[in-house]
Amino acid sequence: MKLQIVFVQTLVTSVEVPVTLKIRTGWDPQSRNATRIARIAEQAGISAITVHGRTRECRFAGSAEYDSIRAVKAAVNIPVIANGDIDSPRKAEQVLQMTGADAIMIGRATQGRPWIFHEIQHYLTCGKLLPEPDPLRVAELLHSHLRELYQLYGNEHGVLIARKHIGWYCKGNKGAASFRKKINSISDWQEQLSTLKHYFSVLGEQQDKAA
Repeated sequence: MKLQIVFVQTLVTSVEVPVTLKIRTGWDPQSRNATRIARIAEQAGISAITVHGRTRECRFAGSAEYDSIRAVKAAVNIPVIANGDIDSPRKAEQVLQMTGADAIMIGRATQGRPWIFHEIQHYLTCGKLLPEPDPLRVAELLHSHLRELYQLYGNEHGVLIARKHIGWYCKGNKGAASFRKKINSISDWQEQLSTLKHYFSVLGEQQDKAA
């Protein structure tokens, strides 16, 4: 344990910015050690700690252990951030109440839904759920996302990386499976954008007719 503390202390004192730590609840269900690690981190100068409510062995199976996160919160004085299975505004509120955490971290639920942060903030502040963005708004967000992705990775490589993001944005929509097959066959960034524009335009028309 002393070696672990020295290692973290060395890292903390070597940089001029606050150092945070993210952990799981343990190696496996028989070896949970989150509270012990959290105390070590606090003693070593860590500024905040995020706890994903599963063990390493569990990966993403089962439900997050919010009681373990609550135990960590009770064991330390530094801010504790809860992570795991937070996929909606109501779930965010529940997790904050159940764990007493100072904040939440969201991972997989943001894939294809970057607006979830605004939805959660609005709900926690106002107590009201926002409507889901319409296809036109989703298309605008995705277009902006892909433009930045092309800029970062280059047009050729960016088109390939964009495919998984497009799949996440389109998940659950009518015709999404066949559309993904089509979009995954496109290798030109301009064609990728124009195909997306047409797809979401059709979705918008269908939604207007159904209203």
